Amino acid sequence: MNLVIAAVGRMKTGPEKDLFTTYAKRLNWRVELKEVEERRPLGAAEVIRSEGNKLLAALPDNSWVVALDRTGAAVSSEGLAQNLEKWIDLGRPSVTFVIGGADGLDTPVLERADARLSFGDLTWPHMLVRVMLMEQLYRAQCILGGHPYHK
Repeated sequence: MNLVIAAVGRMKTGPEKDLFTTYAKRLNWRVELKEVEERRPLGAAEVIRSEGNKLLAALPDNSWVVALDRTGAAVSSEGLAQNLEKWIDLGRPSVTFVIGGADGLDTPVLERADARLSFGDLTWPHMLVRVMLMEQLYRAQCILGGHPYHK
């Protein structure tokens, strides 16, 4: 099973990247980070559309796609672990988590998603969301494996 993180923006050297890498190394699954960005000076709607097109192009074929969006379901760590187990059992080659930029995800990306998850009503920097997602994926792995990390 492969886990793919398709995200807007490029991670720079620093604590967020270090934490992302730390959790990625702890996972038993292969993790691939696909970063996209729009650097042209466009209006907000055009940026969202361009980022959305680039995210859709970055999705692996036949992947189960999970959009991280404020309109998504707020689940517990145990709930995420159960969902992840179900998604893995579908037999698809990968599960892809999609993280938008500052203005969120374009409608076609949300429509392509097989599931939507929310990290709550708070607004999070999208680079920090990557780290939070990786920690929760590691936590889900521990829950599924009966490891005491999750308390």
